Amino acid sequence: MPIIEVDGLRKAYGNRTVVDGVSFTVGEGEIFGILGPNGAGKTTTVECVAGLRVPDAGTVRVAGLDPRTDRDEVRQILGMQLQESELQAKLTVREALELYSAFYRRPADWRPLAERLGLTAHLRSRFASLSGGQKQRLFIALALVGSPRLVVLDELTTGLDPRGRRDTWALIEEVRASGVTVLLVTHFMEEAQHLCDRVAVIDAGRVAALDTPSGLVSG
Repeated sequence: MPIIEVDGLRKAYGNRTVVDGVSFTVGEGEIFGILGPNGAGKTTTVECVAGLRVPDAGTVRVAGLDPRTDRDEVRQILGMQLQESELQAKLTVREALELYSAFYRRPADWRPLAERLGLTAHLRSRFASLSGGQKQRLFIALALVGSPRLVVLDELTTGLDPRGRRDTWALIEEVRASGVTVLLVTHFMEEAQHLCDRVAVIDAGRVAALDTPSGLVSG
């Protein structure tokens, strides 16, 4: 059974339809990409998957659960890094990891997670003092601290320099290698080609194409 099933998803804000009949499935263990320009409906789609927004129509299932009615259960198996993620400026890295650990029934030990993500030397650093790359690594750690089966990463490398982007790609590959399914939102085709097993291209709220990266390029 796919870990994510989206069928006929629709979402509008007033008279503006943002997601218009989106359907796709994600197999367990995949890195599945959602690719498209800004404003295409990518973030709204994954927010519906995570239970952060209620669809107007269509169905969403995460490991067989409905994110609307089984929200608490879905949050125990799904970790998420949002595009506009922020933390309180004075919160330290250690405090953030301890706080997020408390949200889960079976959290991972955050110490080896911090070590793996290069955060150990920054545990006493306040969020406001972190570089862009350090913040991104912290958000990956916070998405993983609940020992999820699935992690949603939304525009994770936006704003990073080329080296920071490559380092983040390596971290995403490590996440998948540890057995976690990754739903990756991006507007970089190069990123999708490098990381993803399959990609859904969303434009104007609709799935314009769904294929492997090589299939998209050759097609």
